[in-house]
Amino acid sequence: MNKTGLLFFPAFDWAISPTHPEREERLLYTRDQIMEEGILELPGFVEYSARPGKVEDVERVHLTIPYTQKVVTDAHLIAAGSCIELAERILAGEVKNGFALVRPPGHHATRTVYGNRGFCNINNVAITVDYLRWVKGVRKIAIIDTDVHHGDGTQDIFYHDPDVLFISLHQDGRTLYPGTGFIDEAGTPNAYGTTINLPLPPGSGDEEILYLLEEAVLPILEEFQPEFIINSAGQDNHYSDPLARMAVTARGYGRITELIKPDLAVLEGGYSIEGALPYVNLAILLALYGESYEKVVEPKGLPLEYRARHKDYAKKLAAVTLERWRMREELAEEEKRKHNGYYSYNRSIFYDTEGFHEHRVTTVKLCDRCPGYVGLSSYAYVGNRVVSGFATIVMPGSCKDCWEEAEAVALEALAKKNYDKVAVIPGKQVVKI
Repeated sequence: MNKTGLLFFPAFDWAISPTHPEREERLLYTRDQIMEEGILELPGFVEYSARPGKVEDVERVHLTIPYTQKVVTDAHLIAAGSCIELAERILAGEVKNGFALVRPPGHHATRTVYGNRGFCNINNVAITVDYLRWVKGVRKIAIIDTDVHHGDGTQDIFYHDPDVLFISLHQDGRTLYPGTGFIDEAGTPNAYGTTINLPLPPGSGDEEILYLLEEAVLPILEEFQPEFIINSAGQDNHYSDPLARMAVTARGYGRITELIKPDLAVLEGGYSIEGALPYVNLAILLALYGESYEKVVEPKGLPLEYRARHKDYAKKLAAVTLERWRMREELAEEEKRKHNGYYSYNRSIFYDTEGFHEHRVTTVKLCDRCPGYVGLSSYAYVGNRVVSGFATIVMPGSCKDCWEEAEAVALEALAKKNYDKVAVIPGKQVVKI
């Protein structure tokens, strides 16, 4: 019998504020619904206990500034560690797939972390991905992000890595936080095409998203051949969510899950605490388990004003996406010819929860033999002082020469004593005293 794992972590001791949309009730209503439906009494469901991750799991992914314990709480470590726990159980063959219903969420946490942005401090999915790759030896992983908000943090972390396919389906960034996720955000030259954004107009629902999955996402997954698939299962595309304007139903989420067949689903956003989450989570669980979700119906039906259809737009978007995917190697070579071995760009990142901007310069080594390495210099005005960090990031596929150059560049930055923290990721992170 195929089994499905389930892990709850509602984080009772963590909240941005008592009335904030991202609070523990997001999971408690779901827990009640699952108990009421008797889901855990089915023989194929296995429930696992939450467990904390380690600081080294966080620092394998993030440059935390000024230091990890300053910006990461126990609740964050447990949420990330619980995702790793369930992924390990899946790899071991104890269960076929699983759903980590954890909070706080994580997909807006970028490579650098100064605090909370978009309700996220650290990136649970990215931490799980790099644990699987660096510790367990999994080479190719696909992340399908179905949250209504663009998964800008996850994109940022894997934007330079050709062995991680990141696909985000979300409400158009011109109409919603974080204002990113456009189709031309496709990756830097050594990883061009493995970042795919599918922005949809407000009012889009089941029909548009399922069309994009069937006509664009599934063919790309088939060609990419990932060894492990993770669904960043945000549920704020639901028509009743108070923070967005999309029209996906609980049964639509069930079909999304059925189509992409994730090994692991991880909860991200979703703030219709009573009207959507219990039903959406139930549909996802049933789809993972292989049972019908057709009788899962929300108490309030889809309002007429949300019945706008954007099928023609979805068709055009699918066609453009597939064309870009099939031309990715040619387009990557064209980009490489424009640069002399290194690709640099600037970025400003807004921490909306805490009200400050991070300023970052990223430089990518364009190696002909491997994905290269990434160097980043970052600073932010936090409180009444400037805090800064520098890191070089290598990937599992980086060659020996790139490893050595990355380490040398980090040592040079450390010697200059211009930063509060210097790191080689994965590797040592040094805090200046």
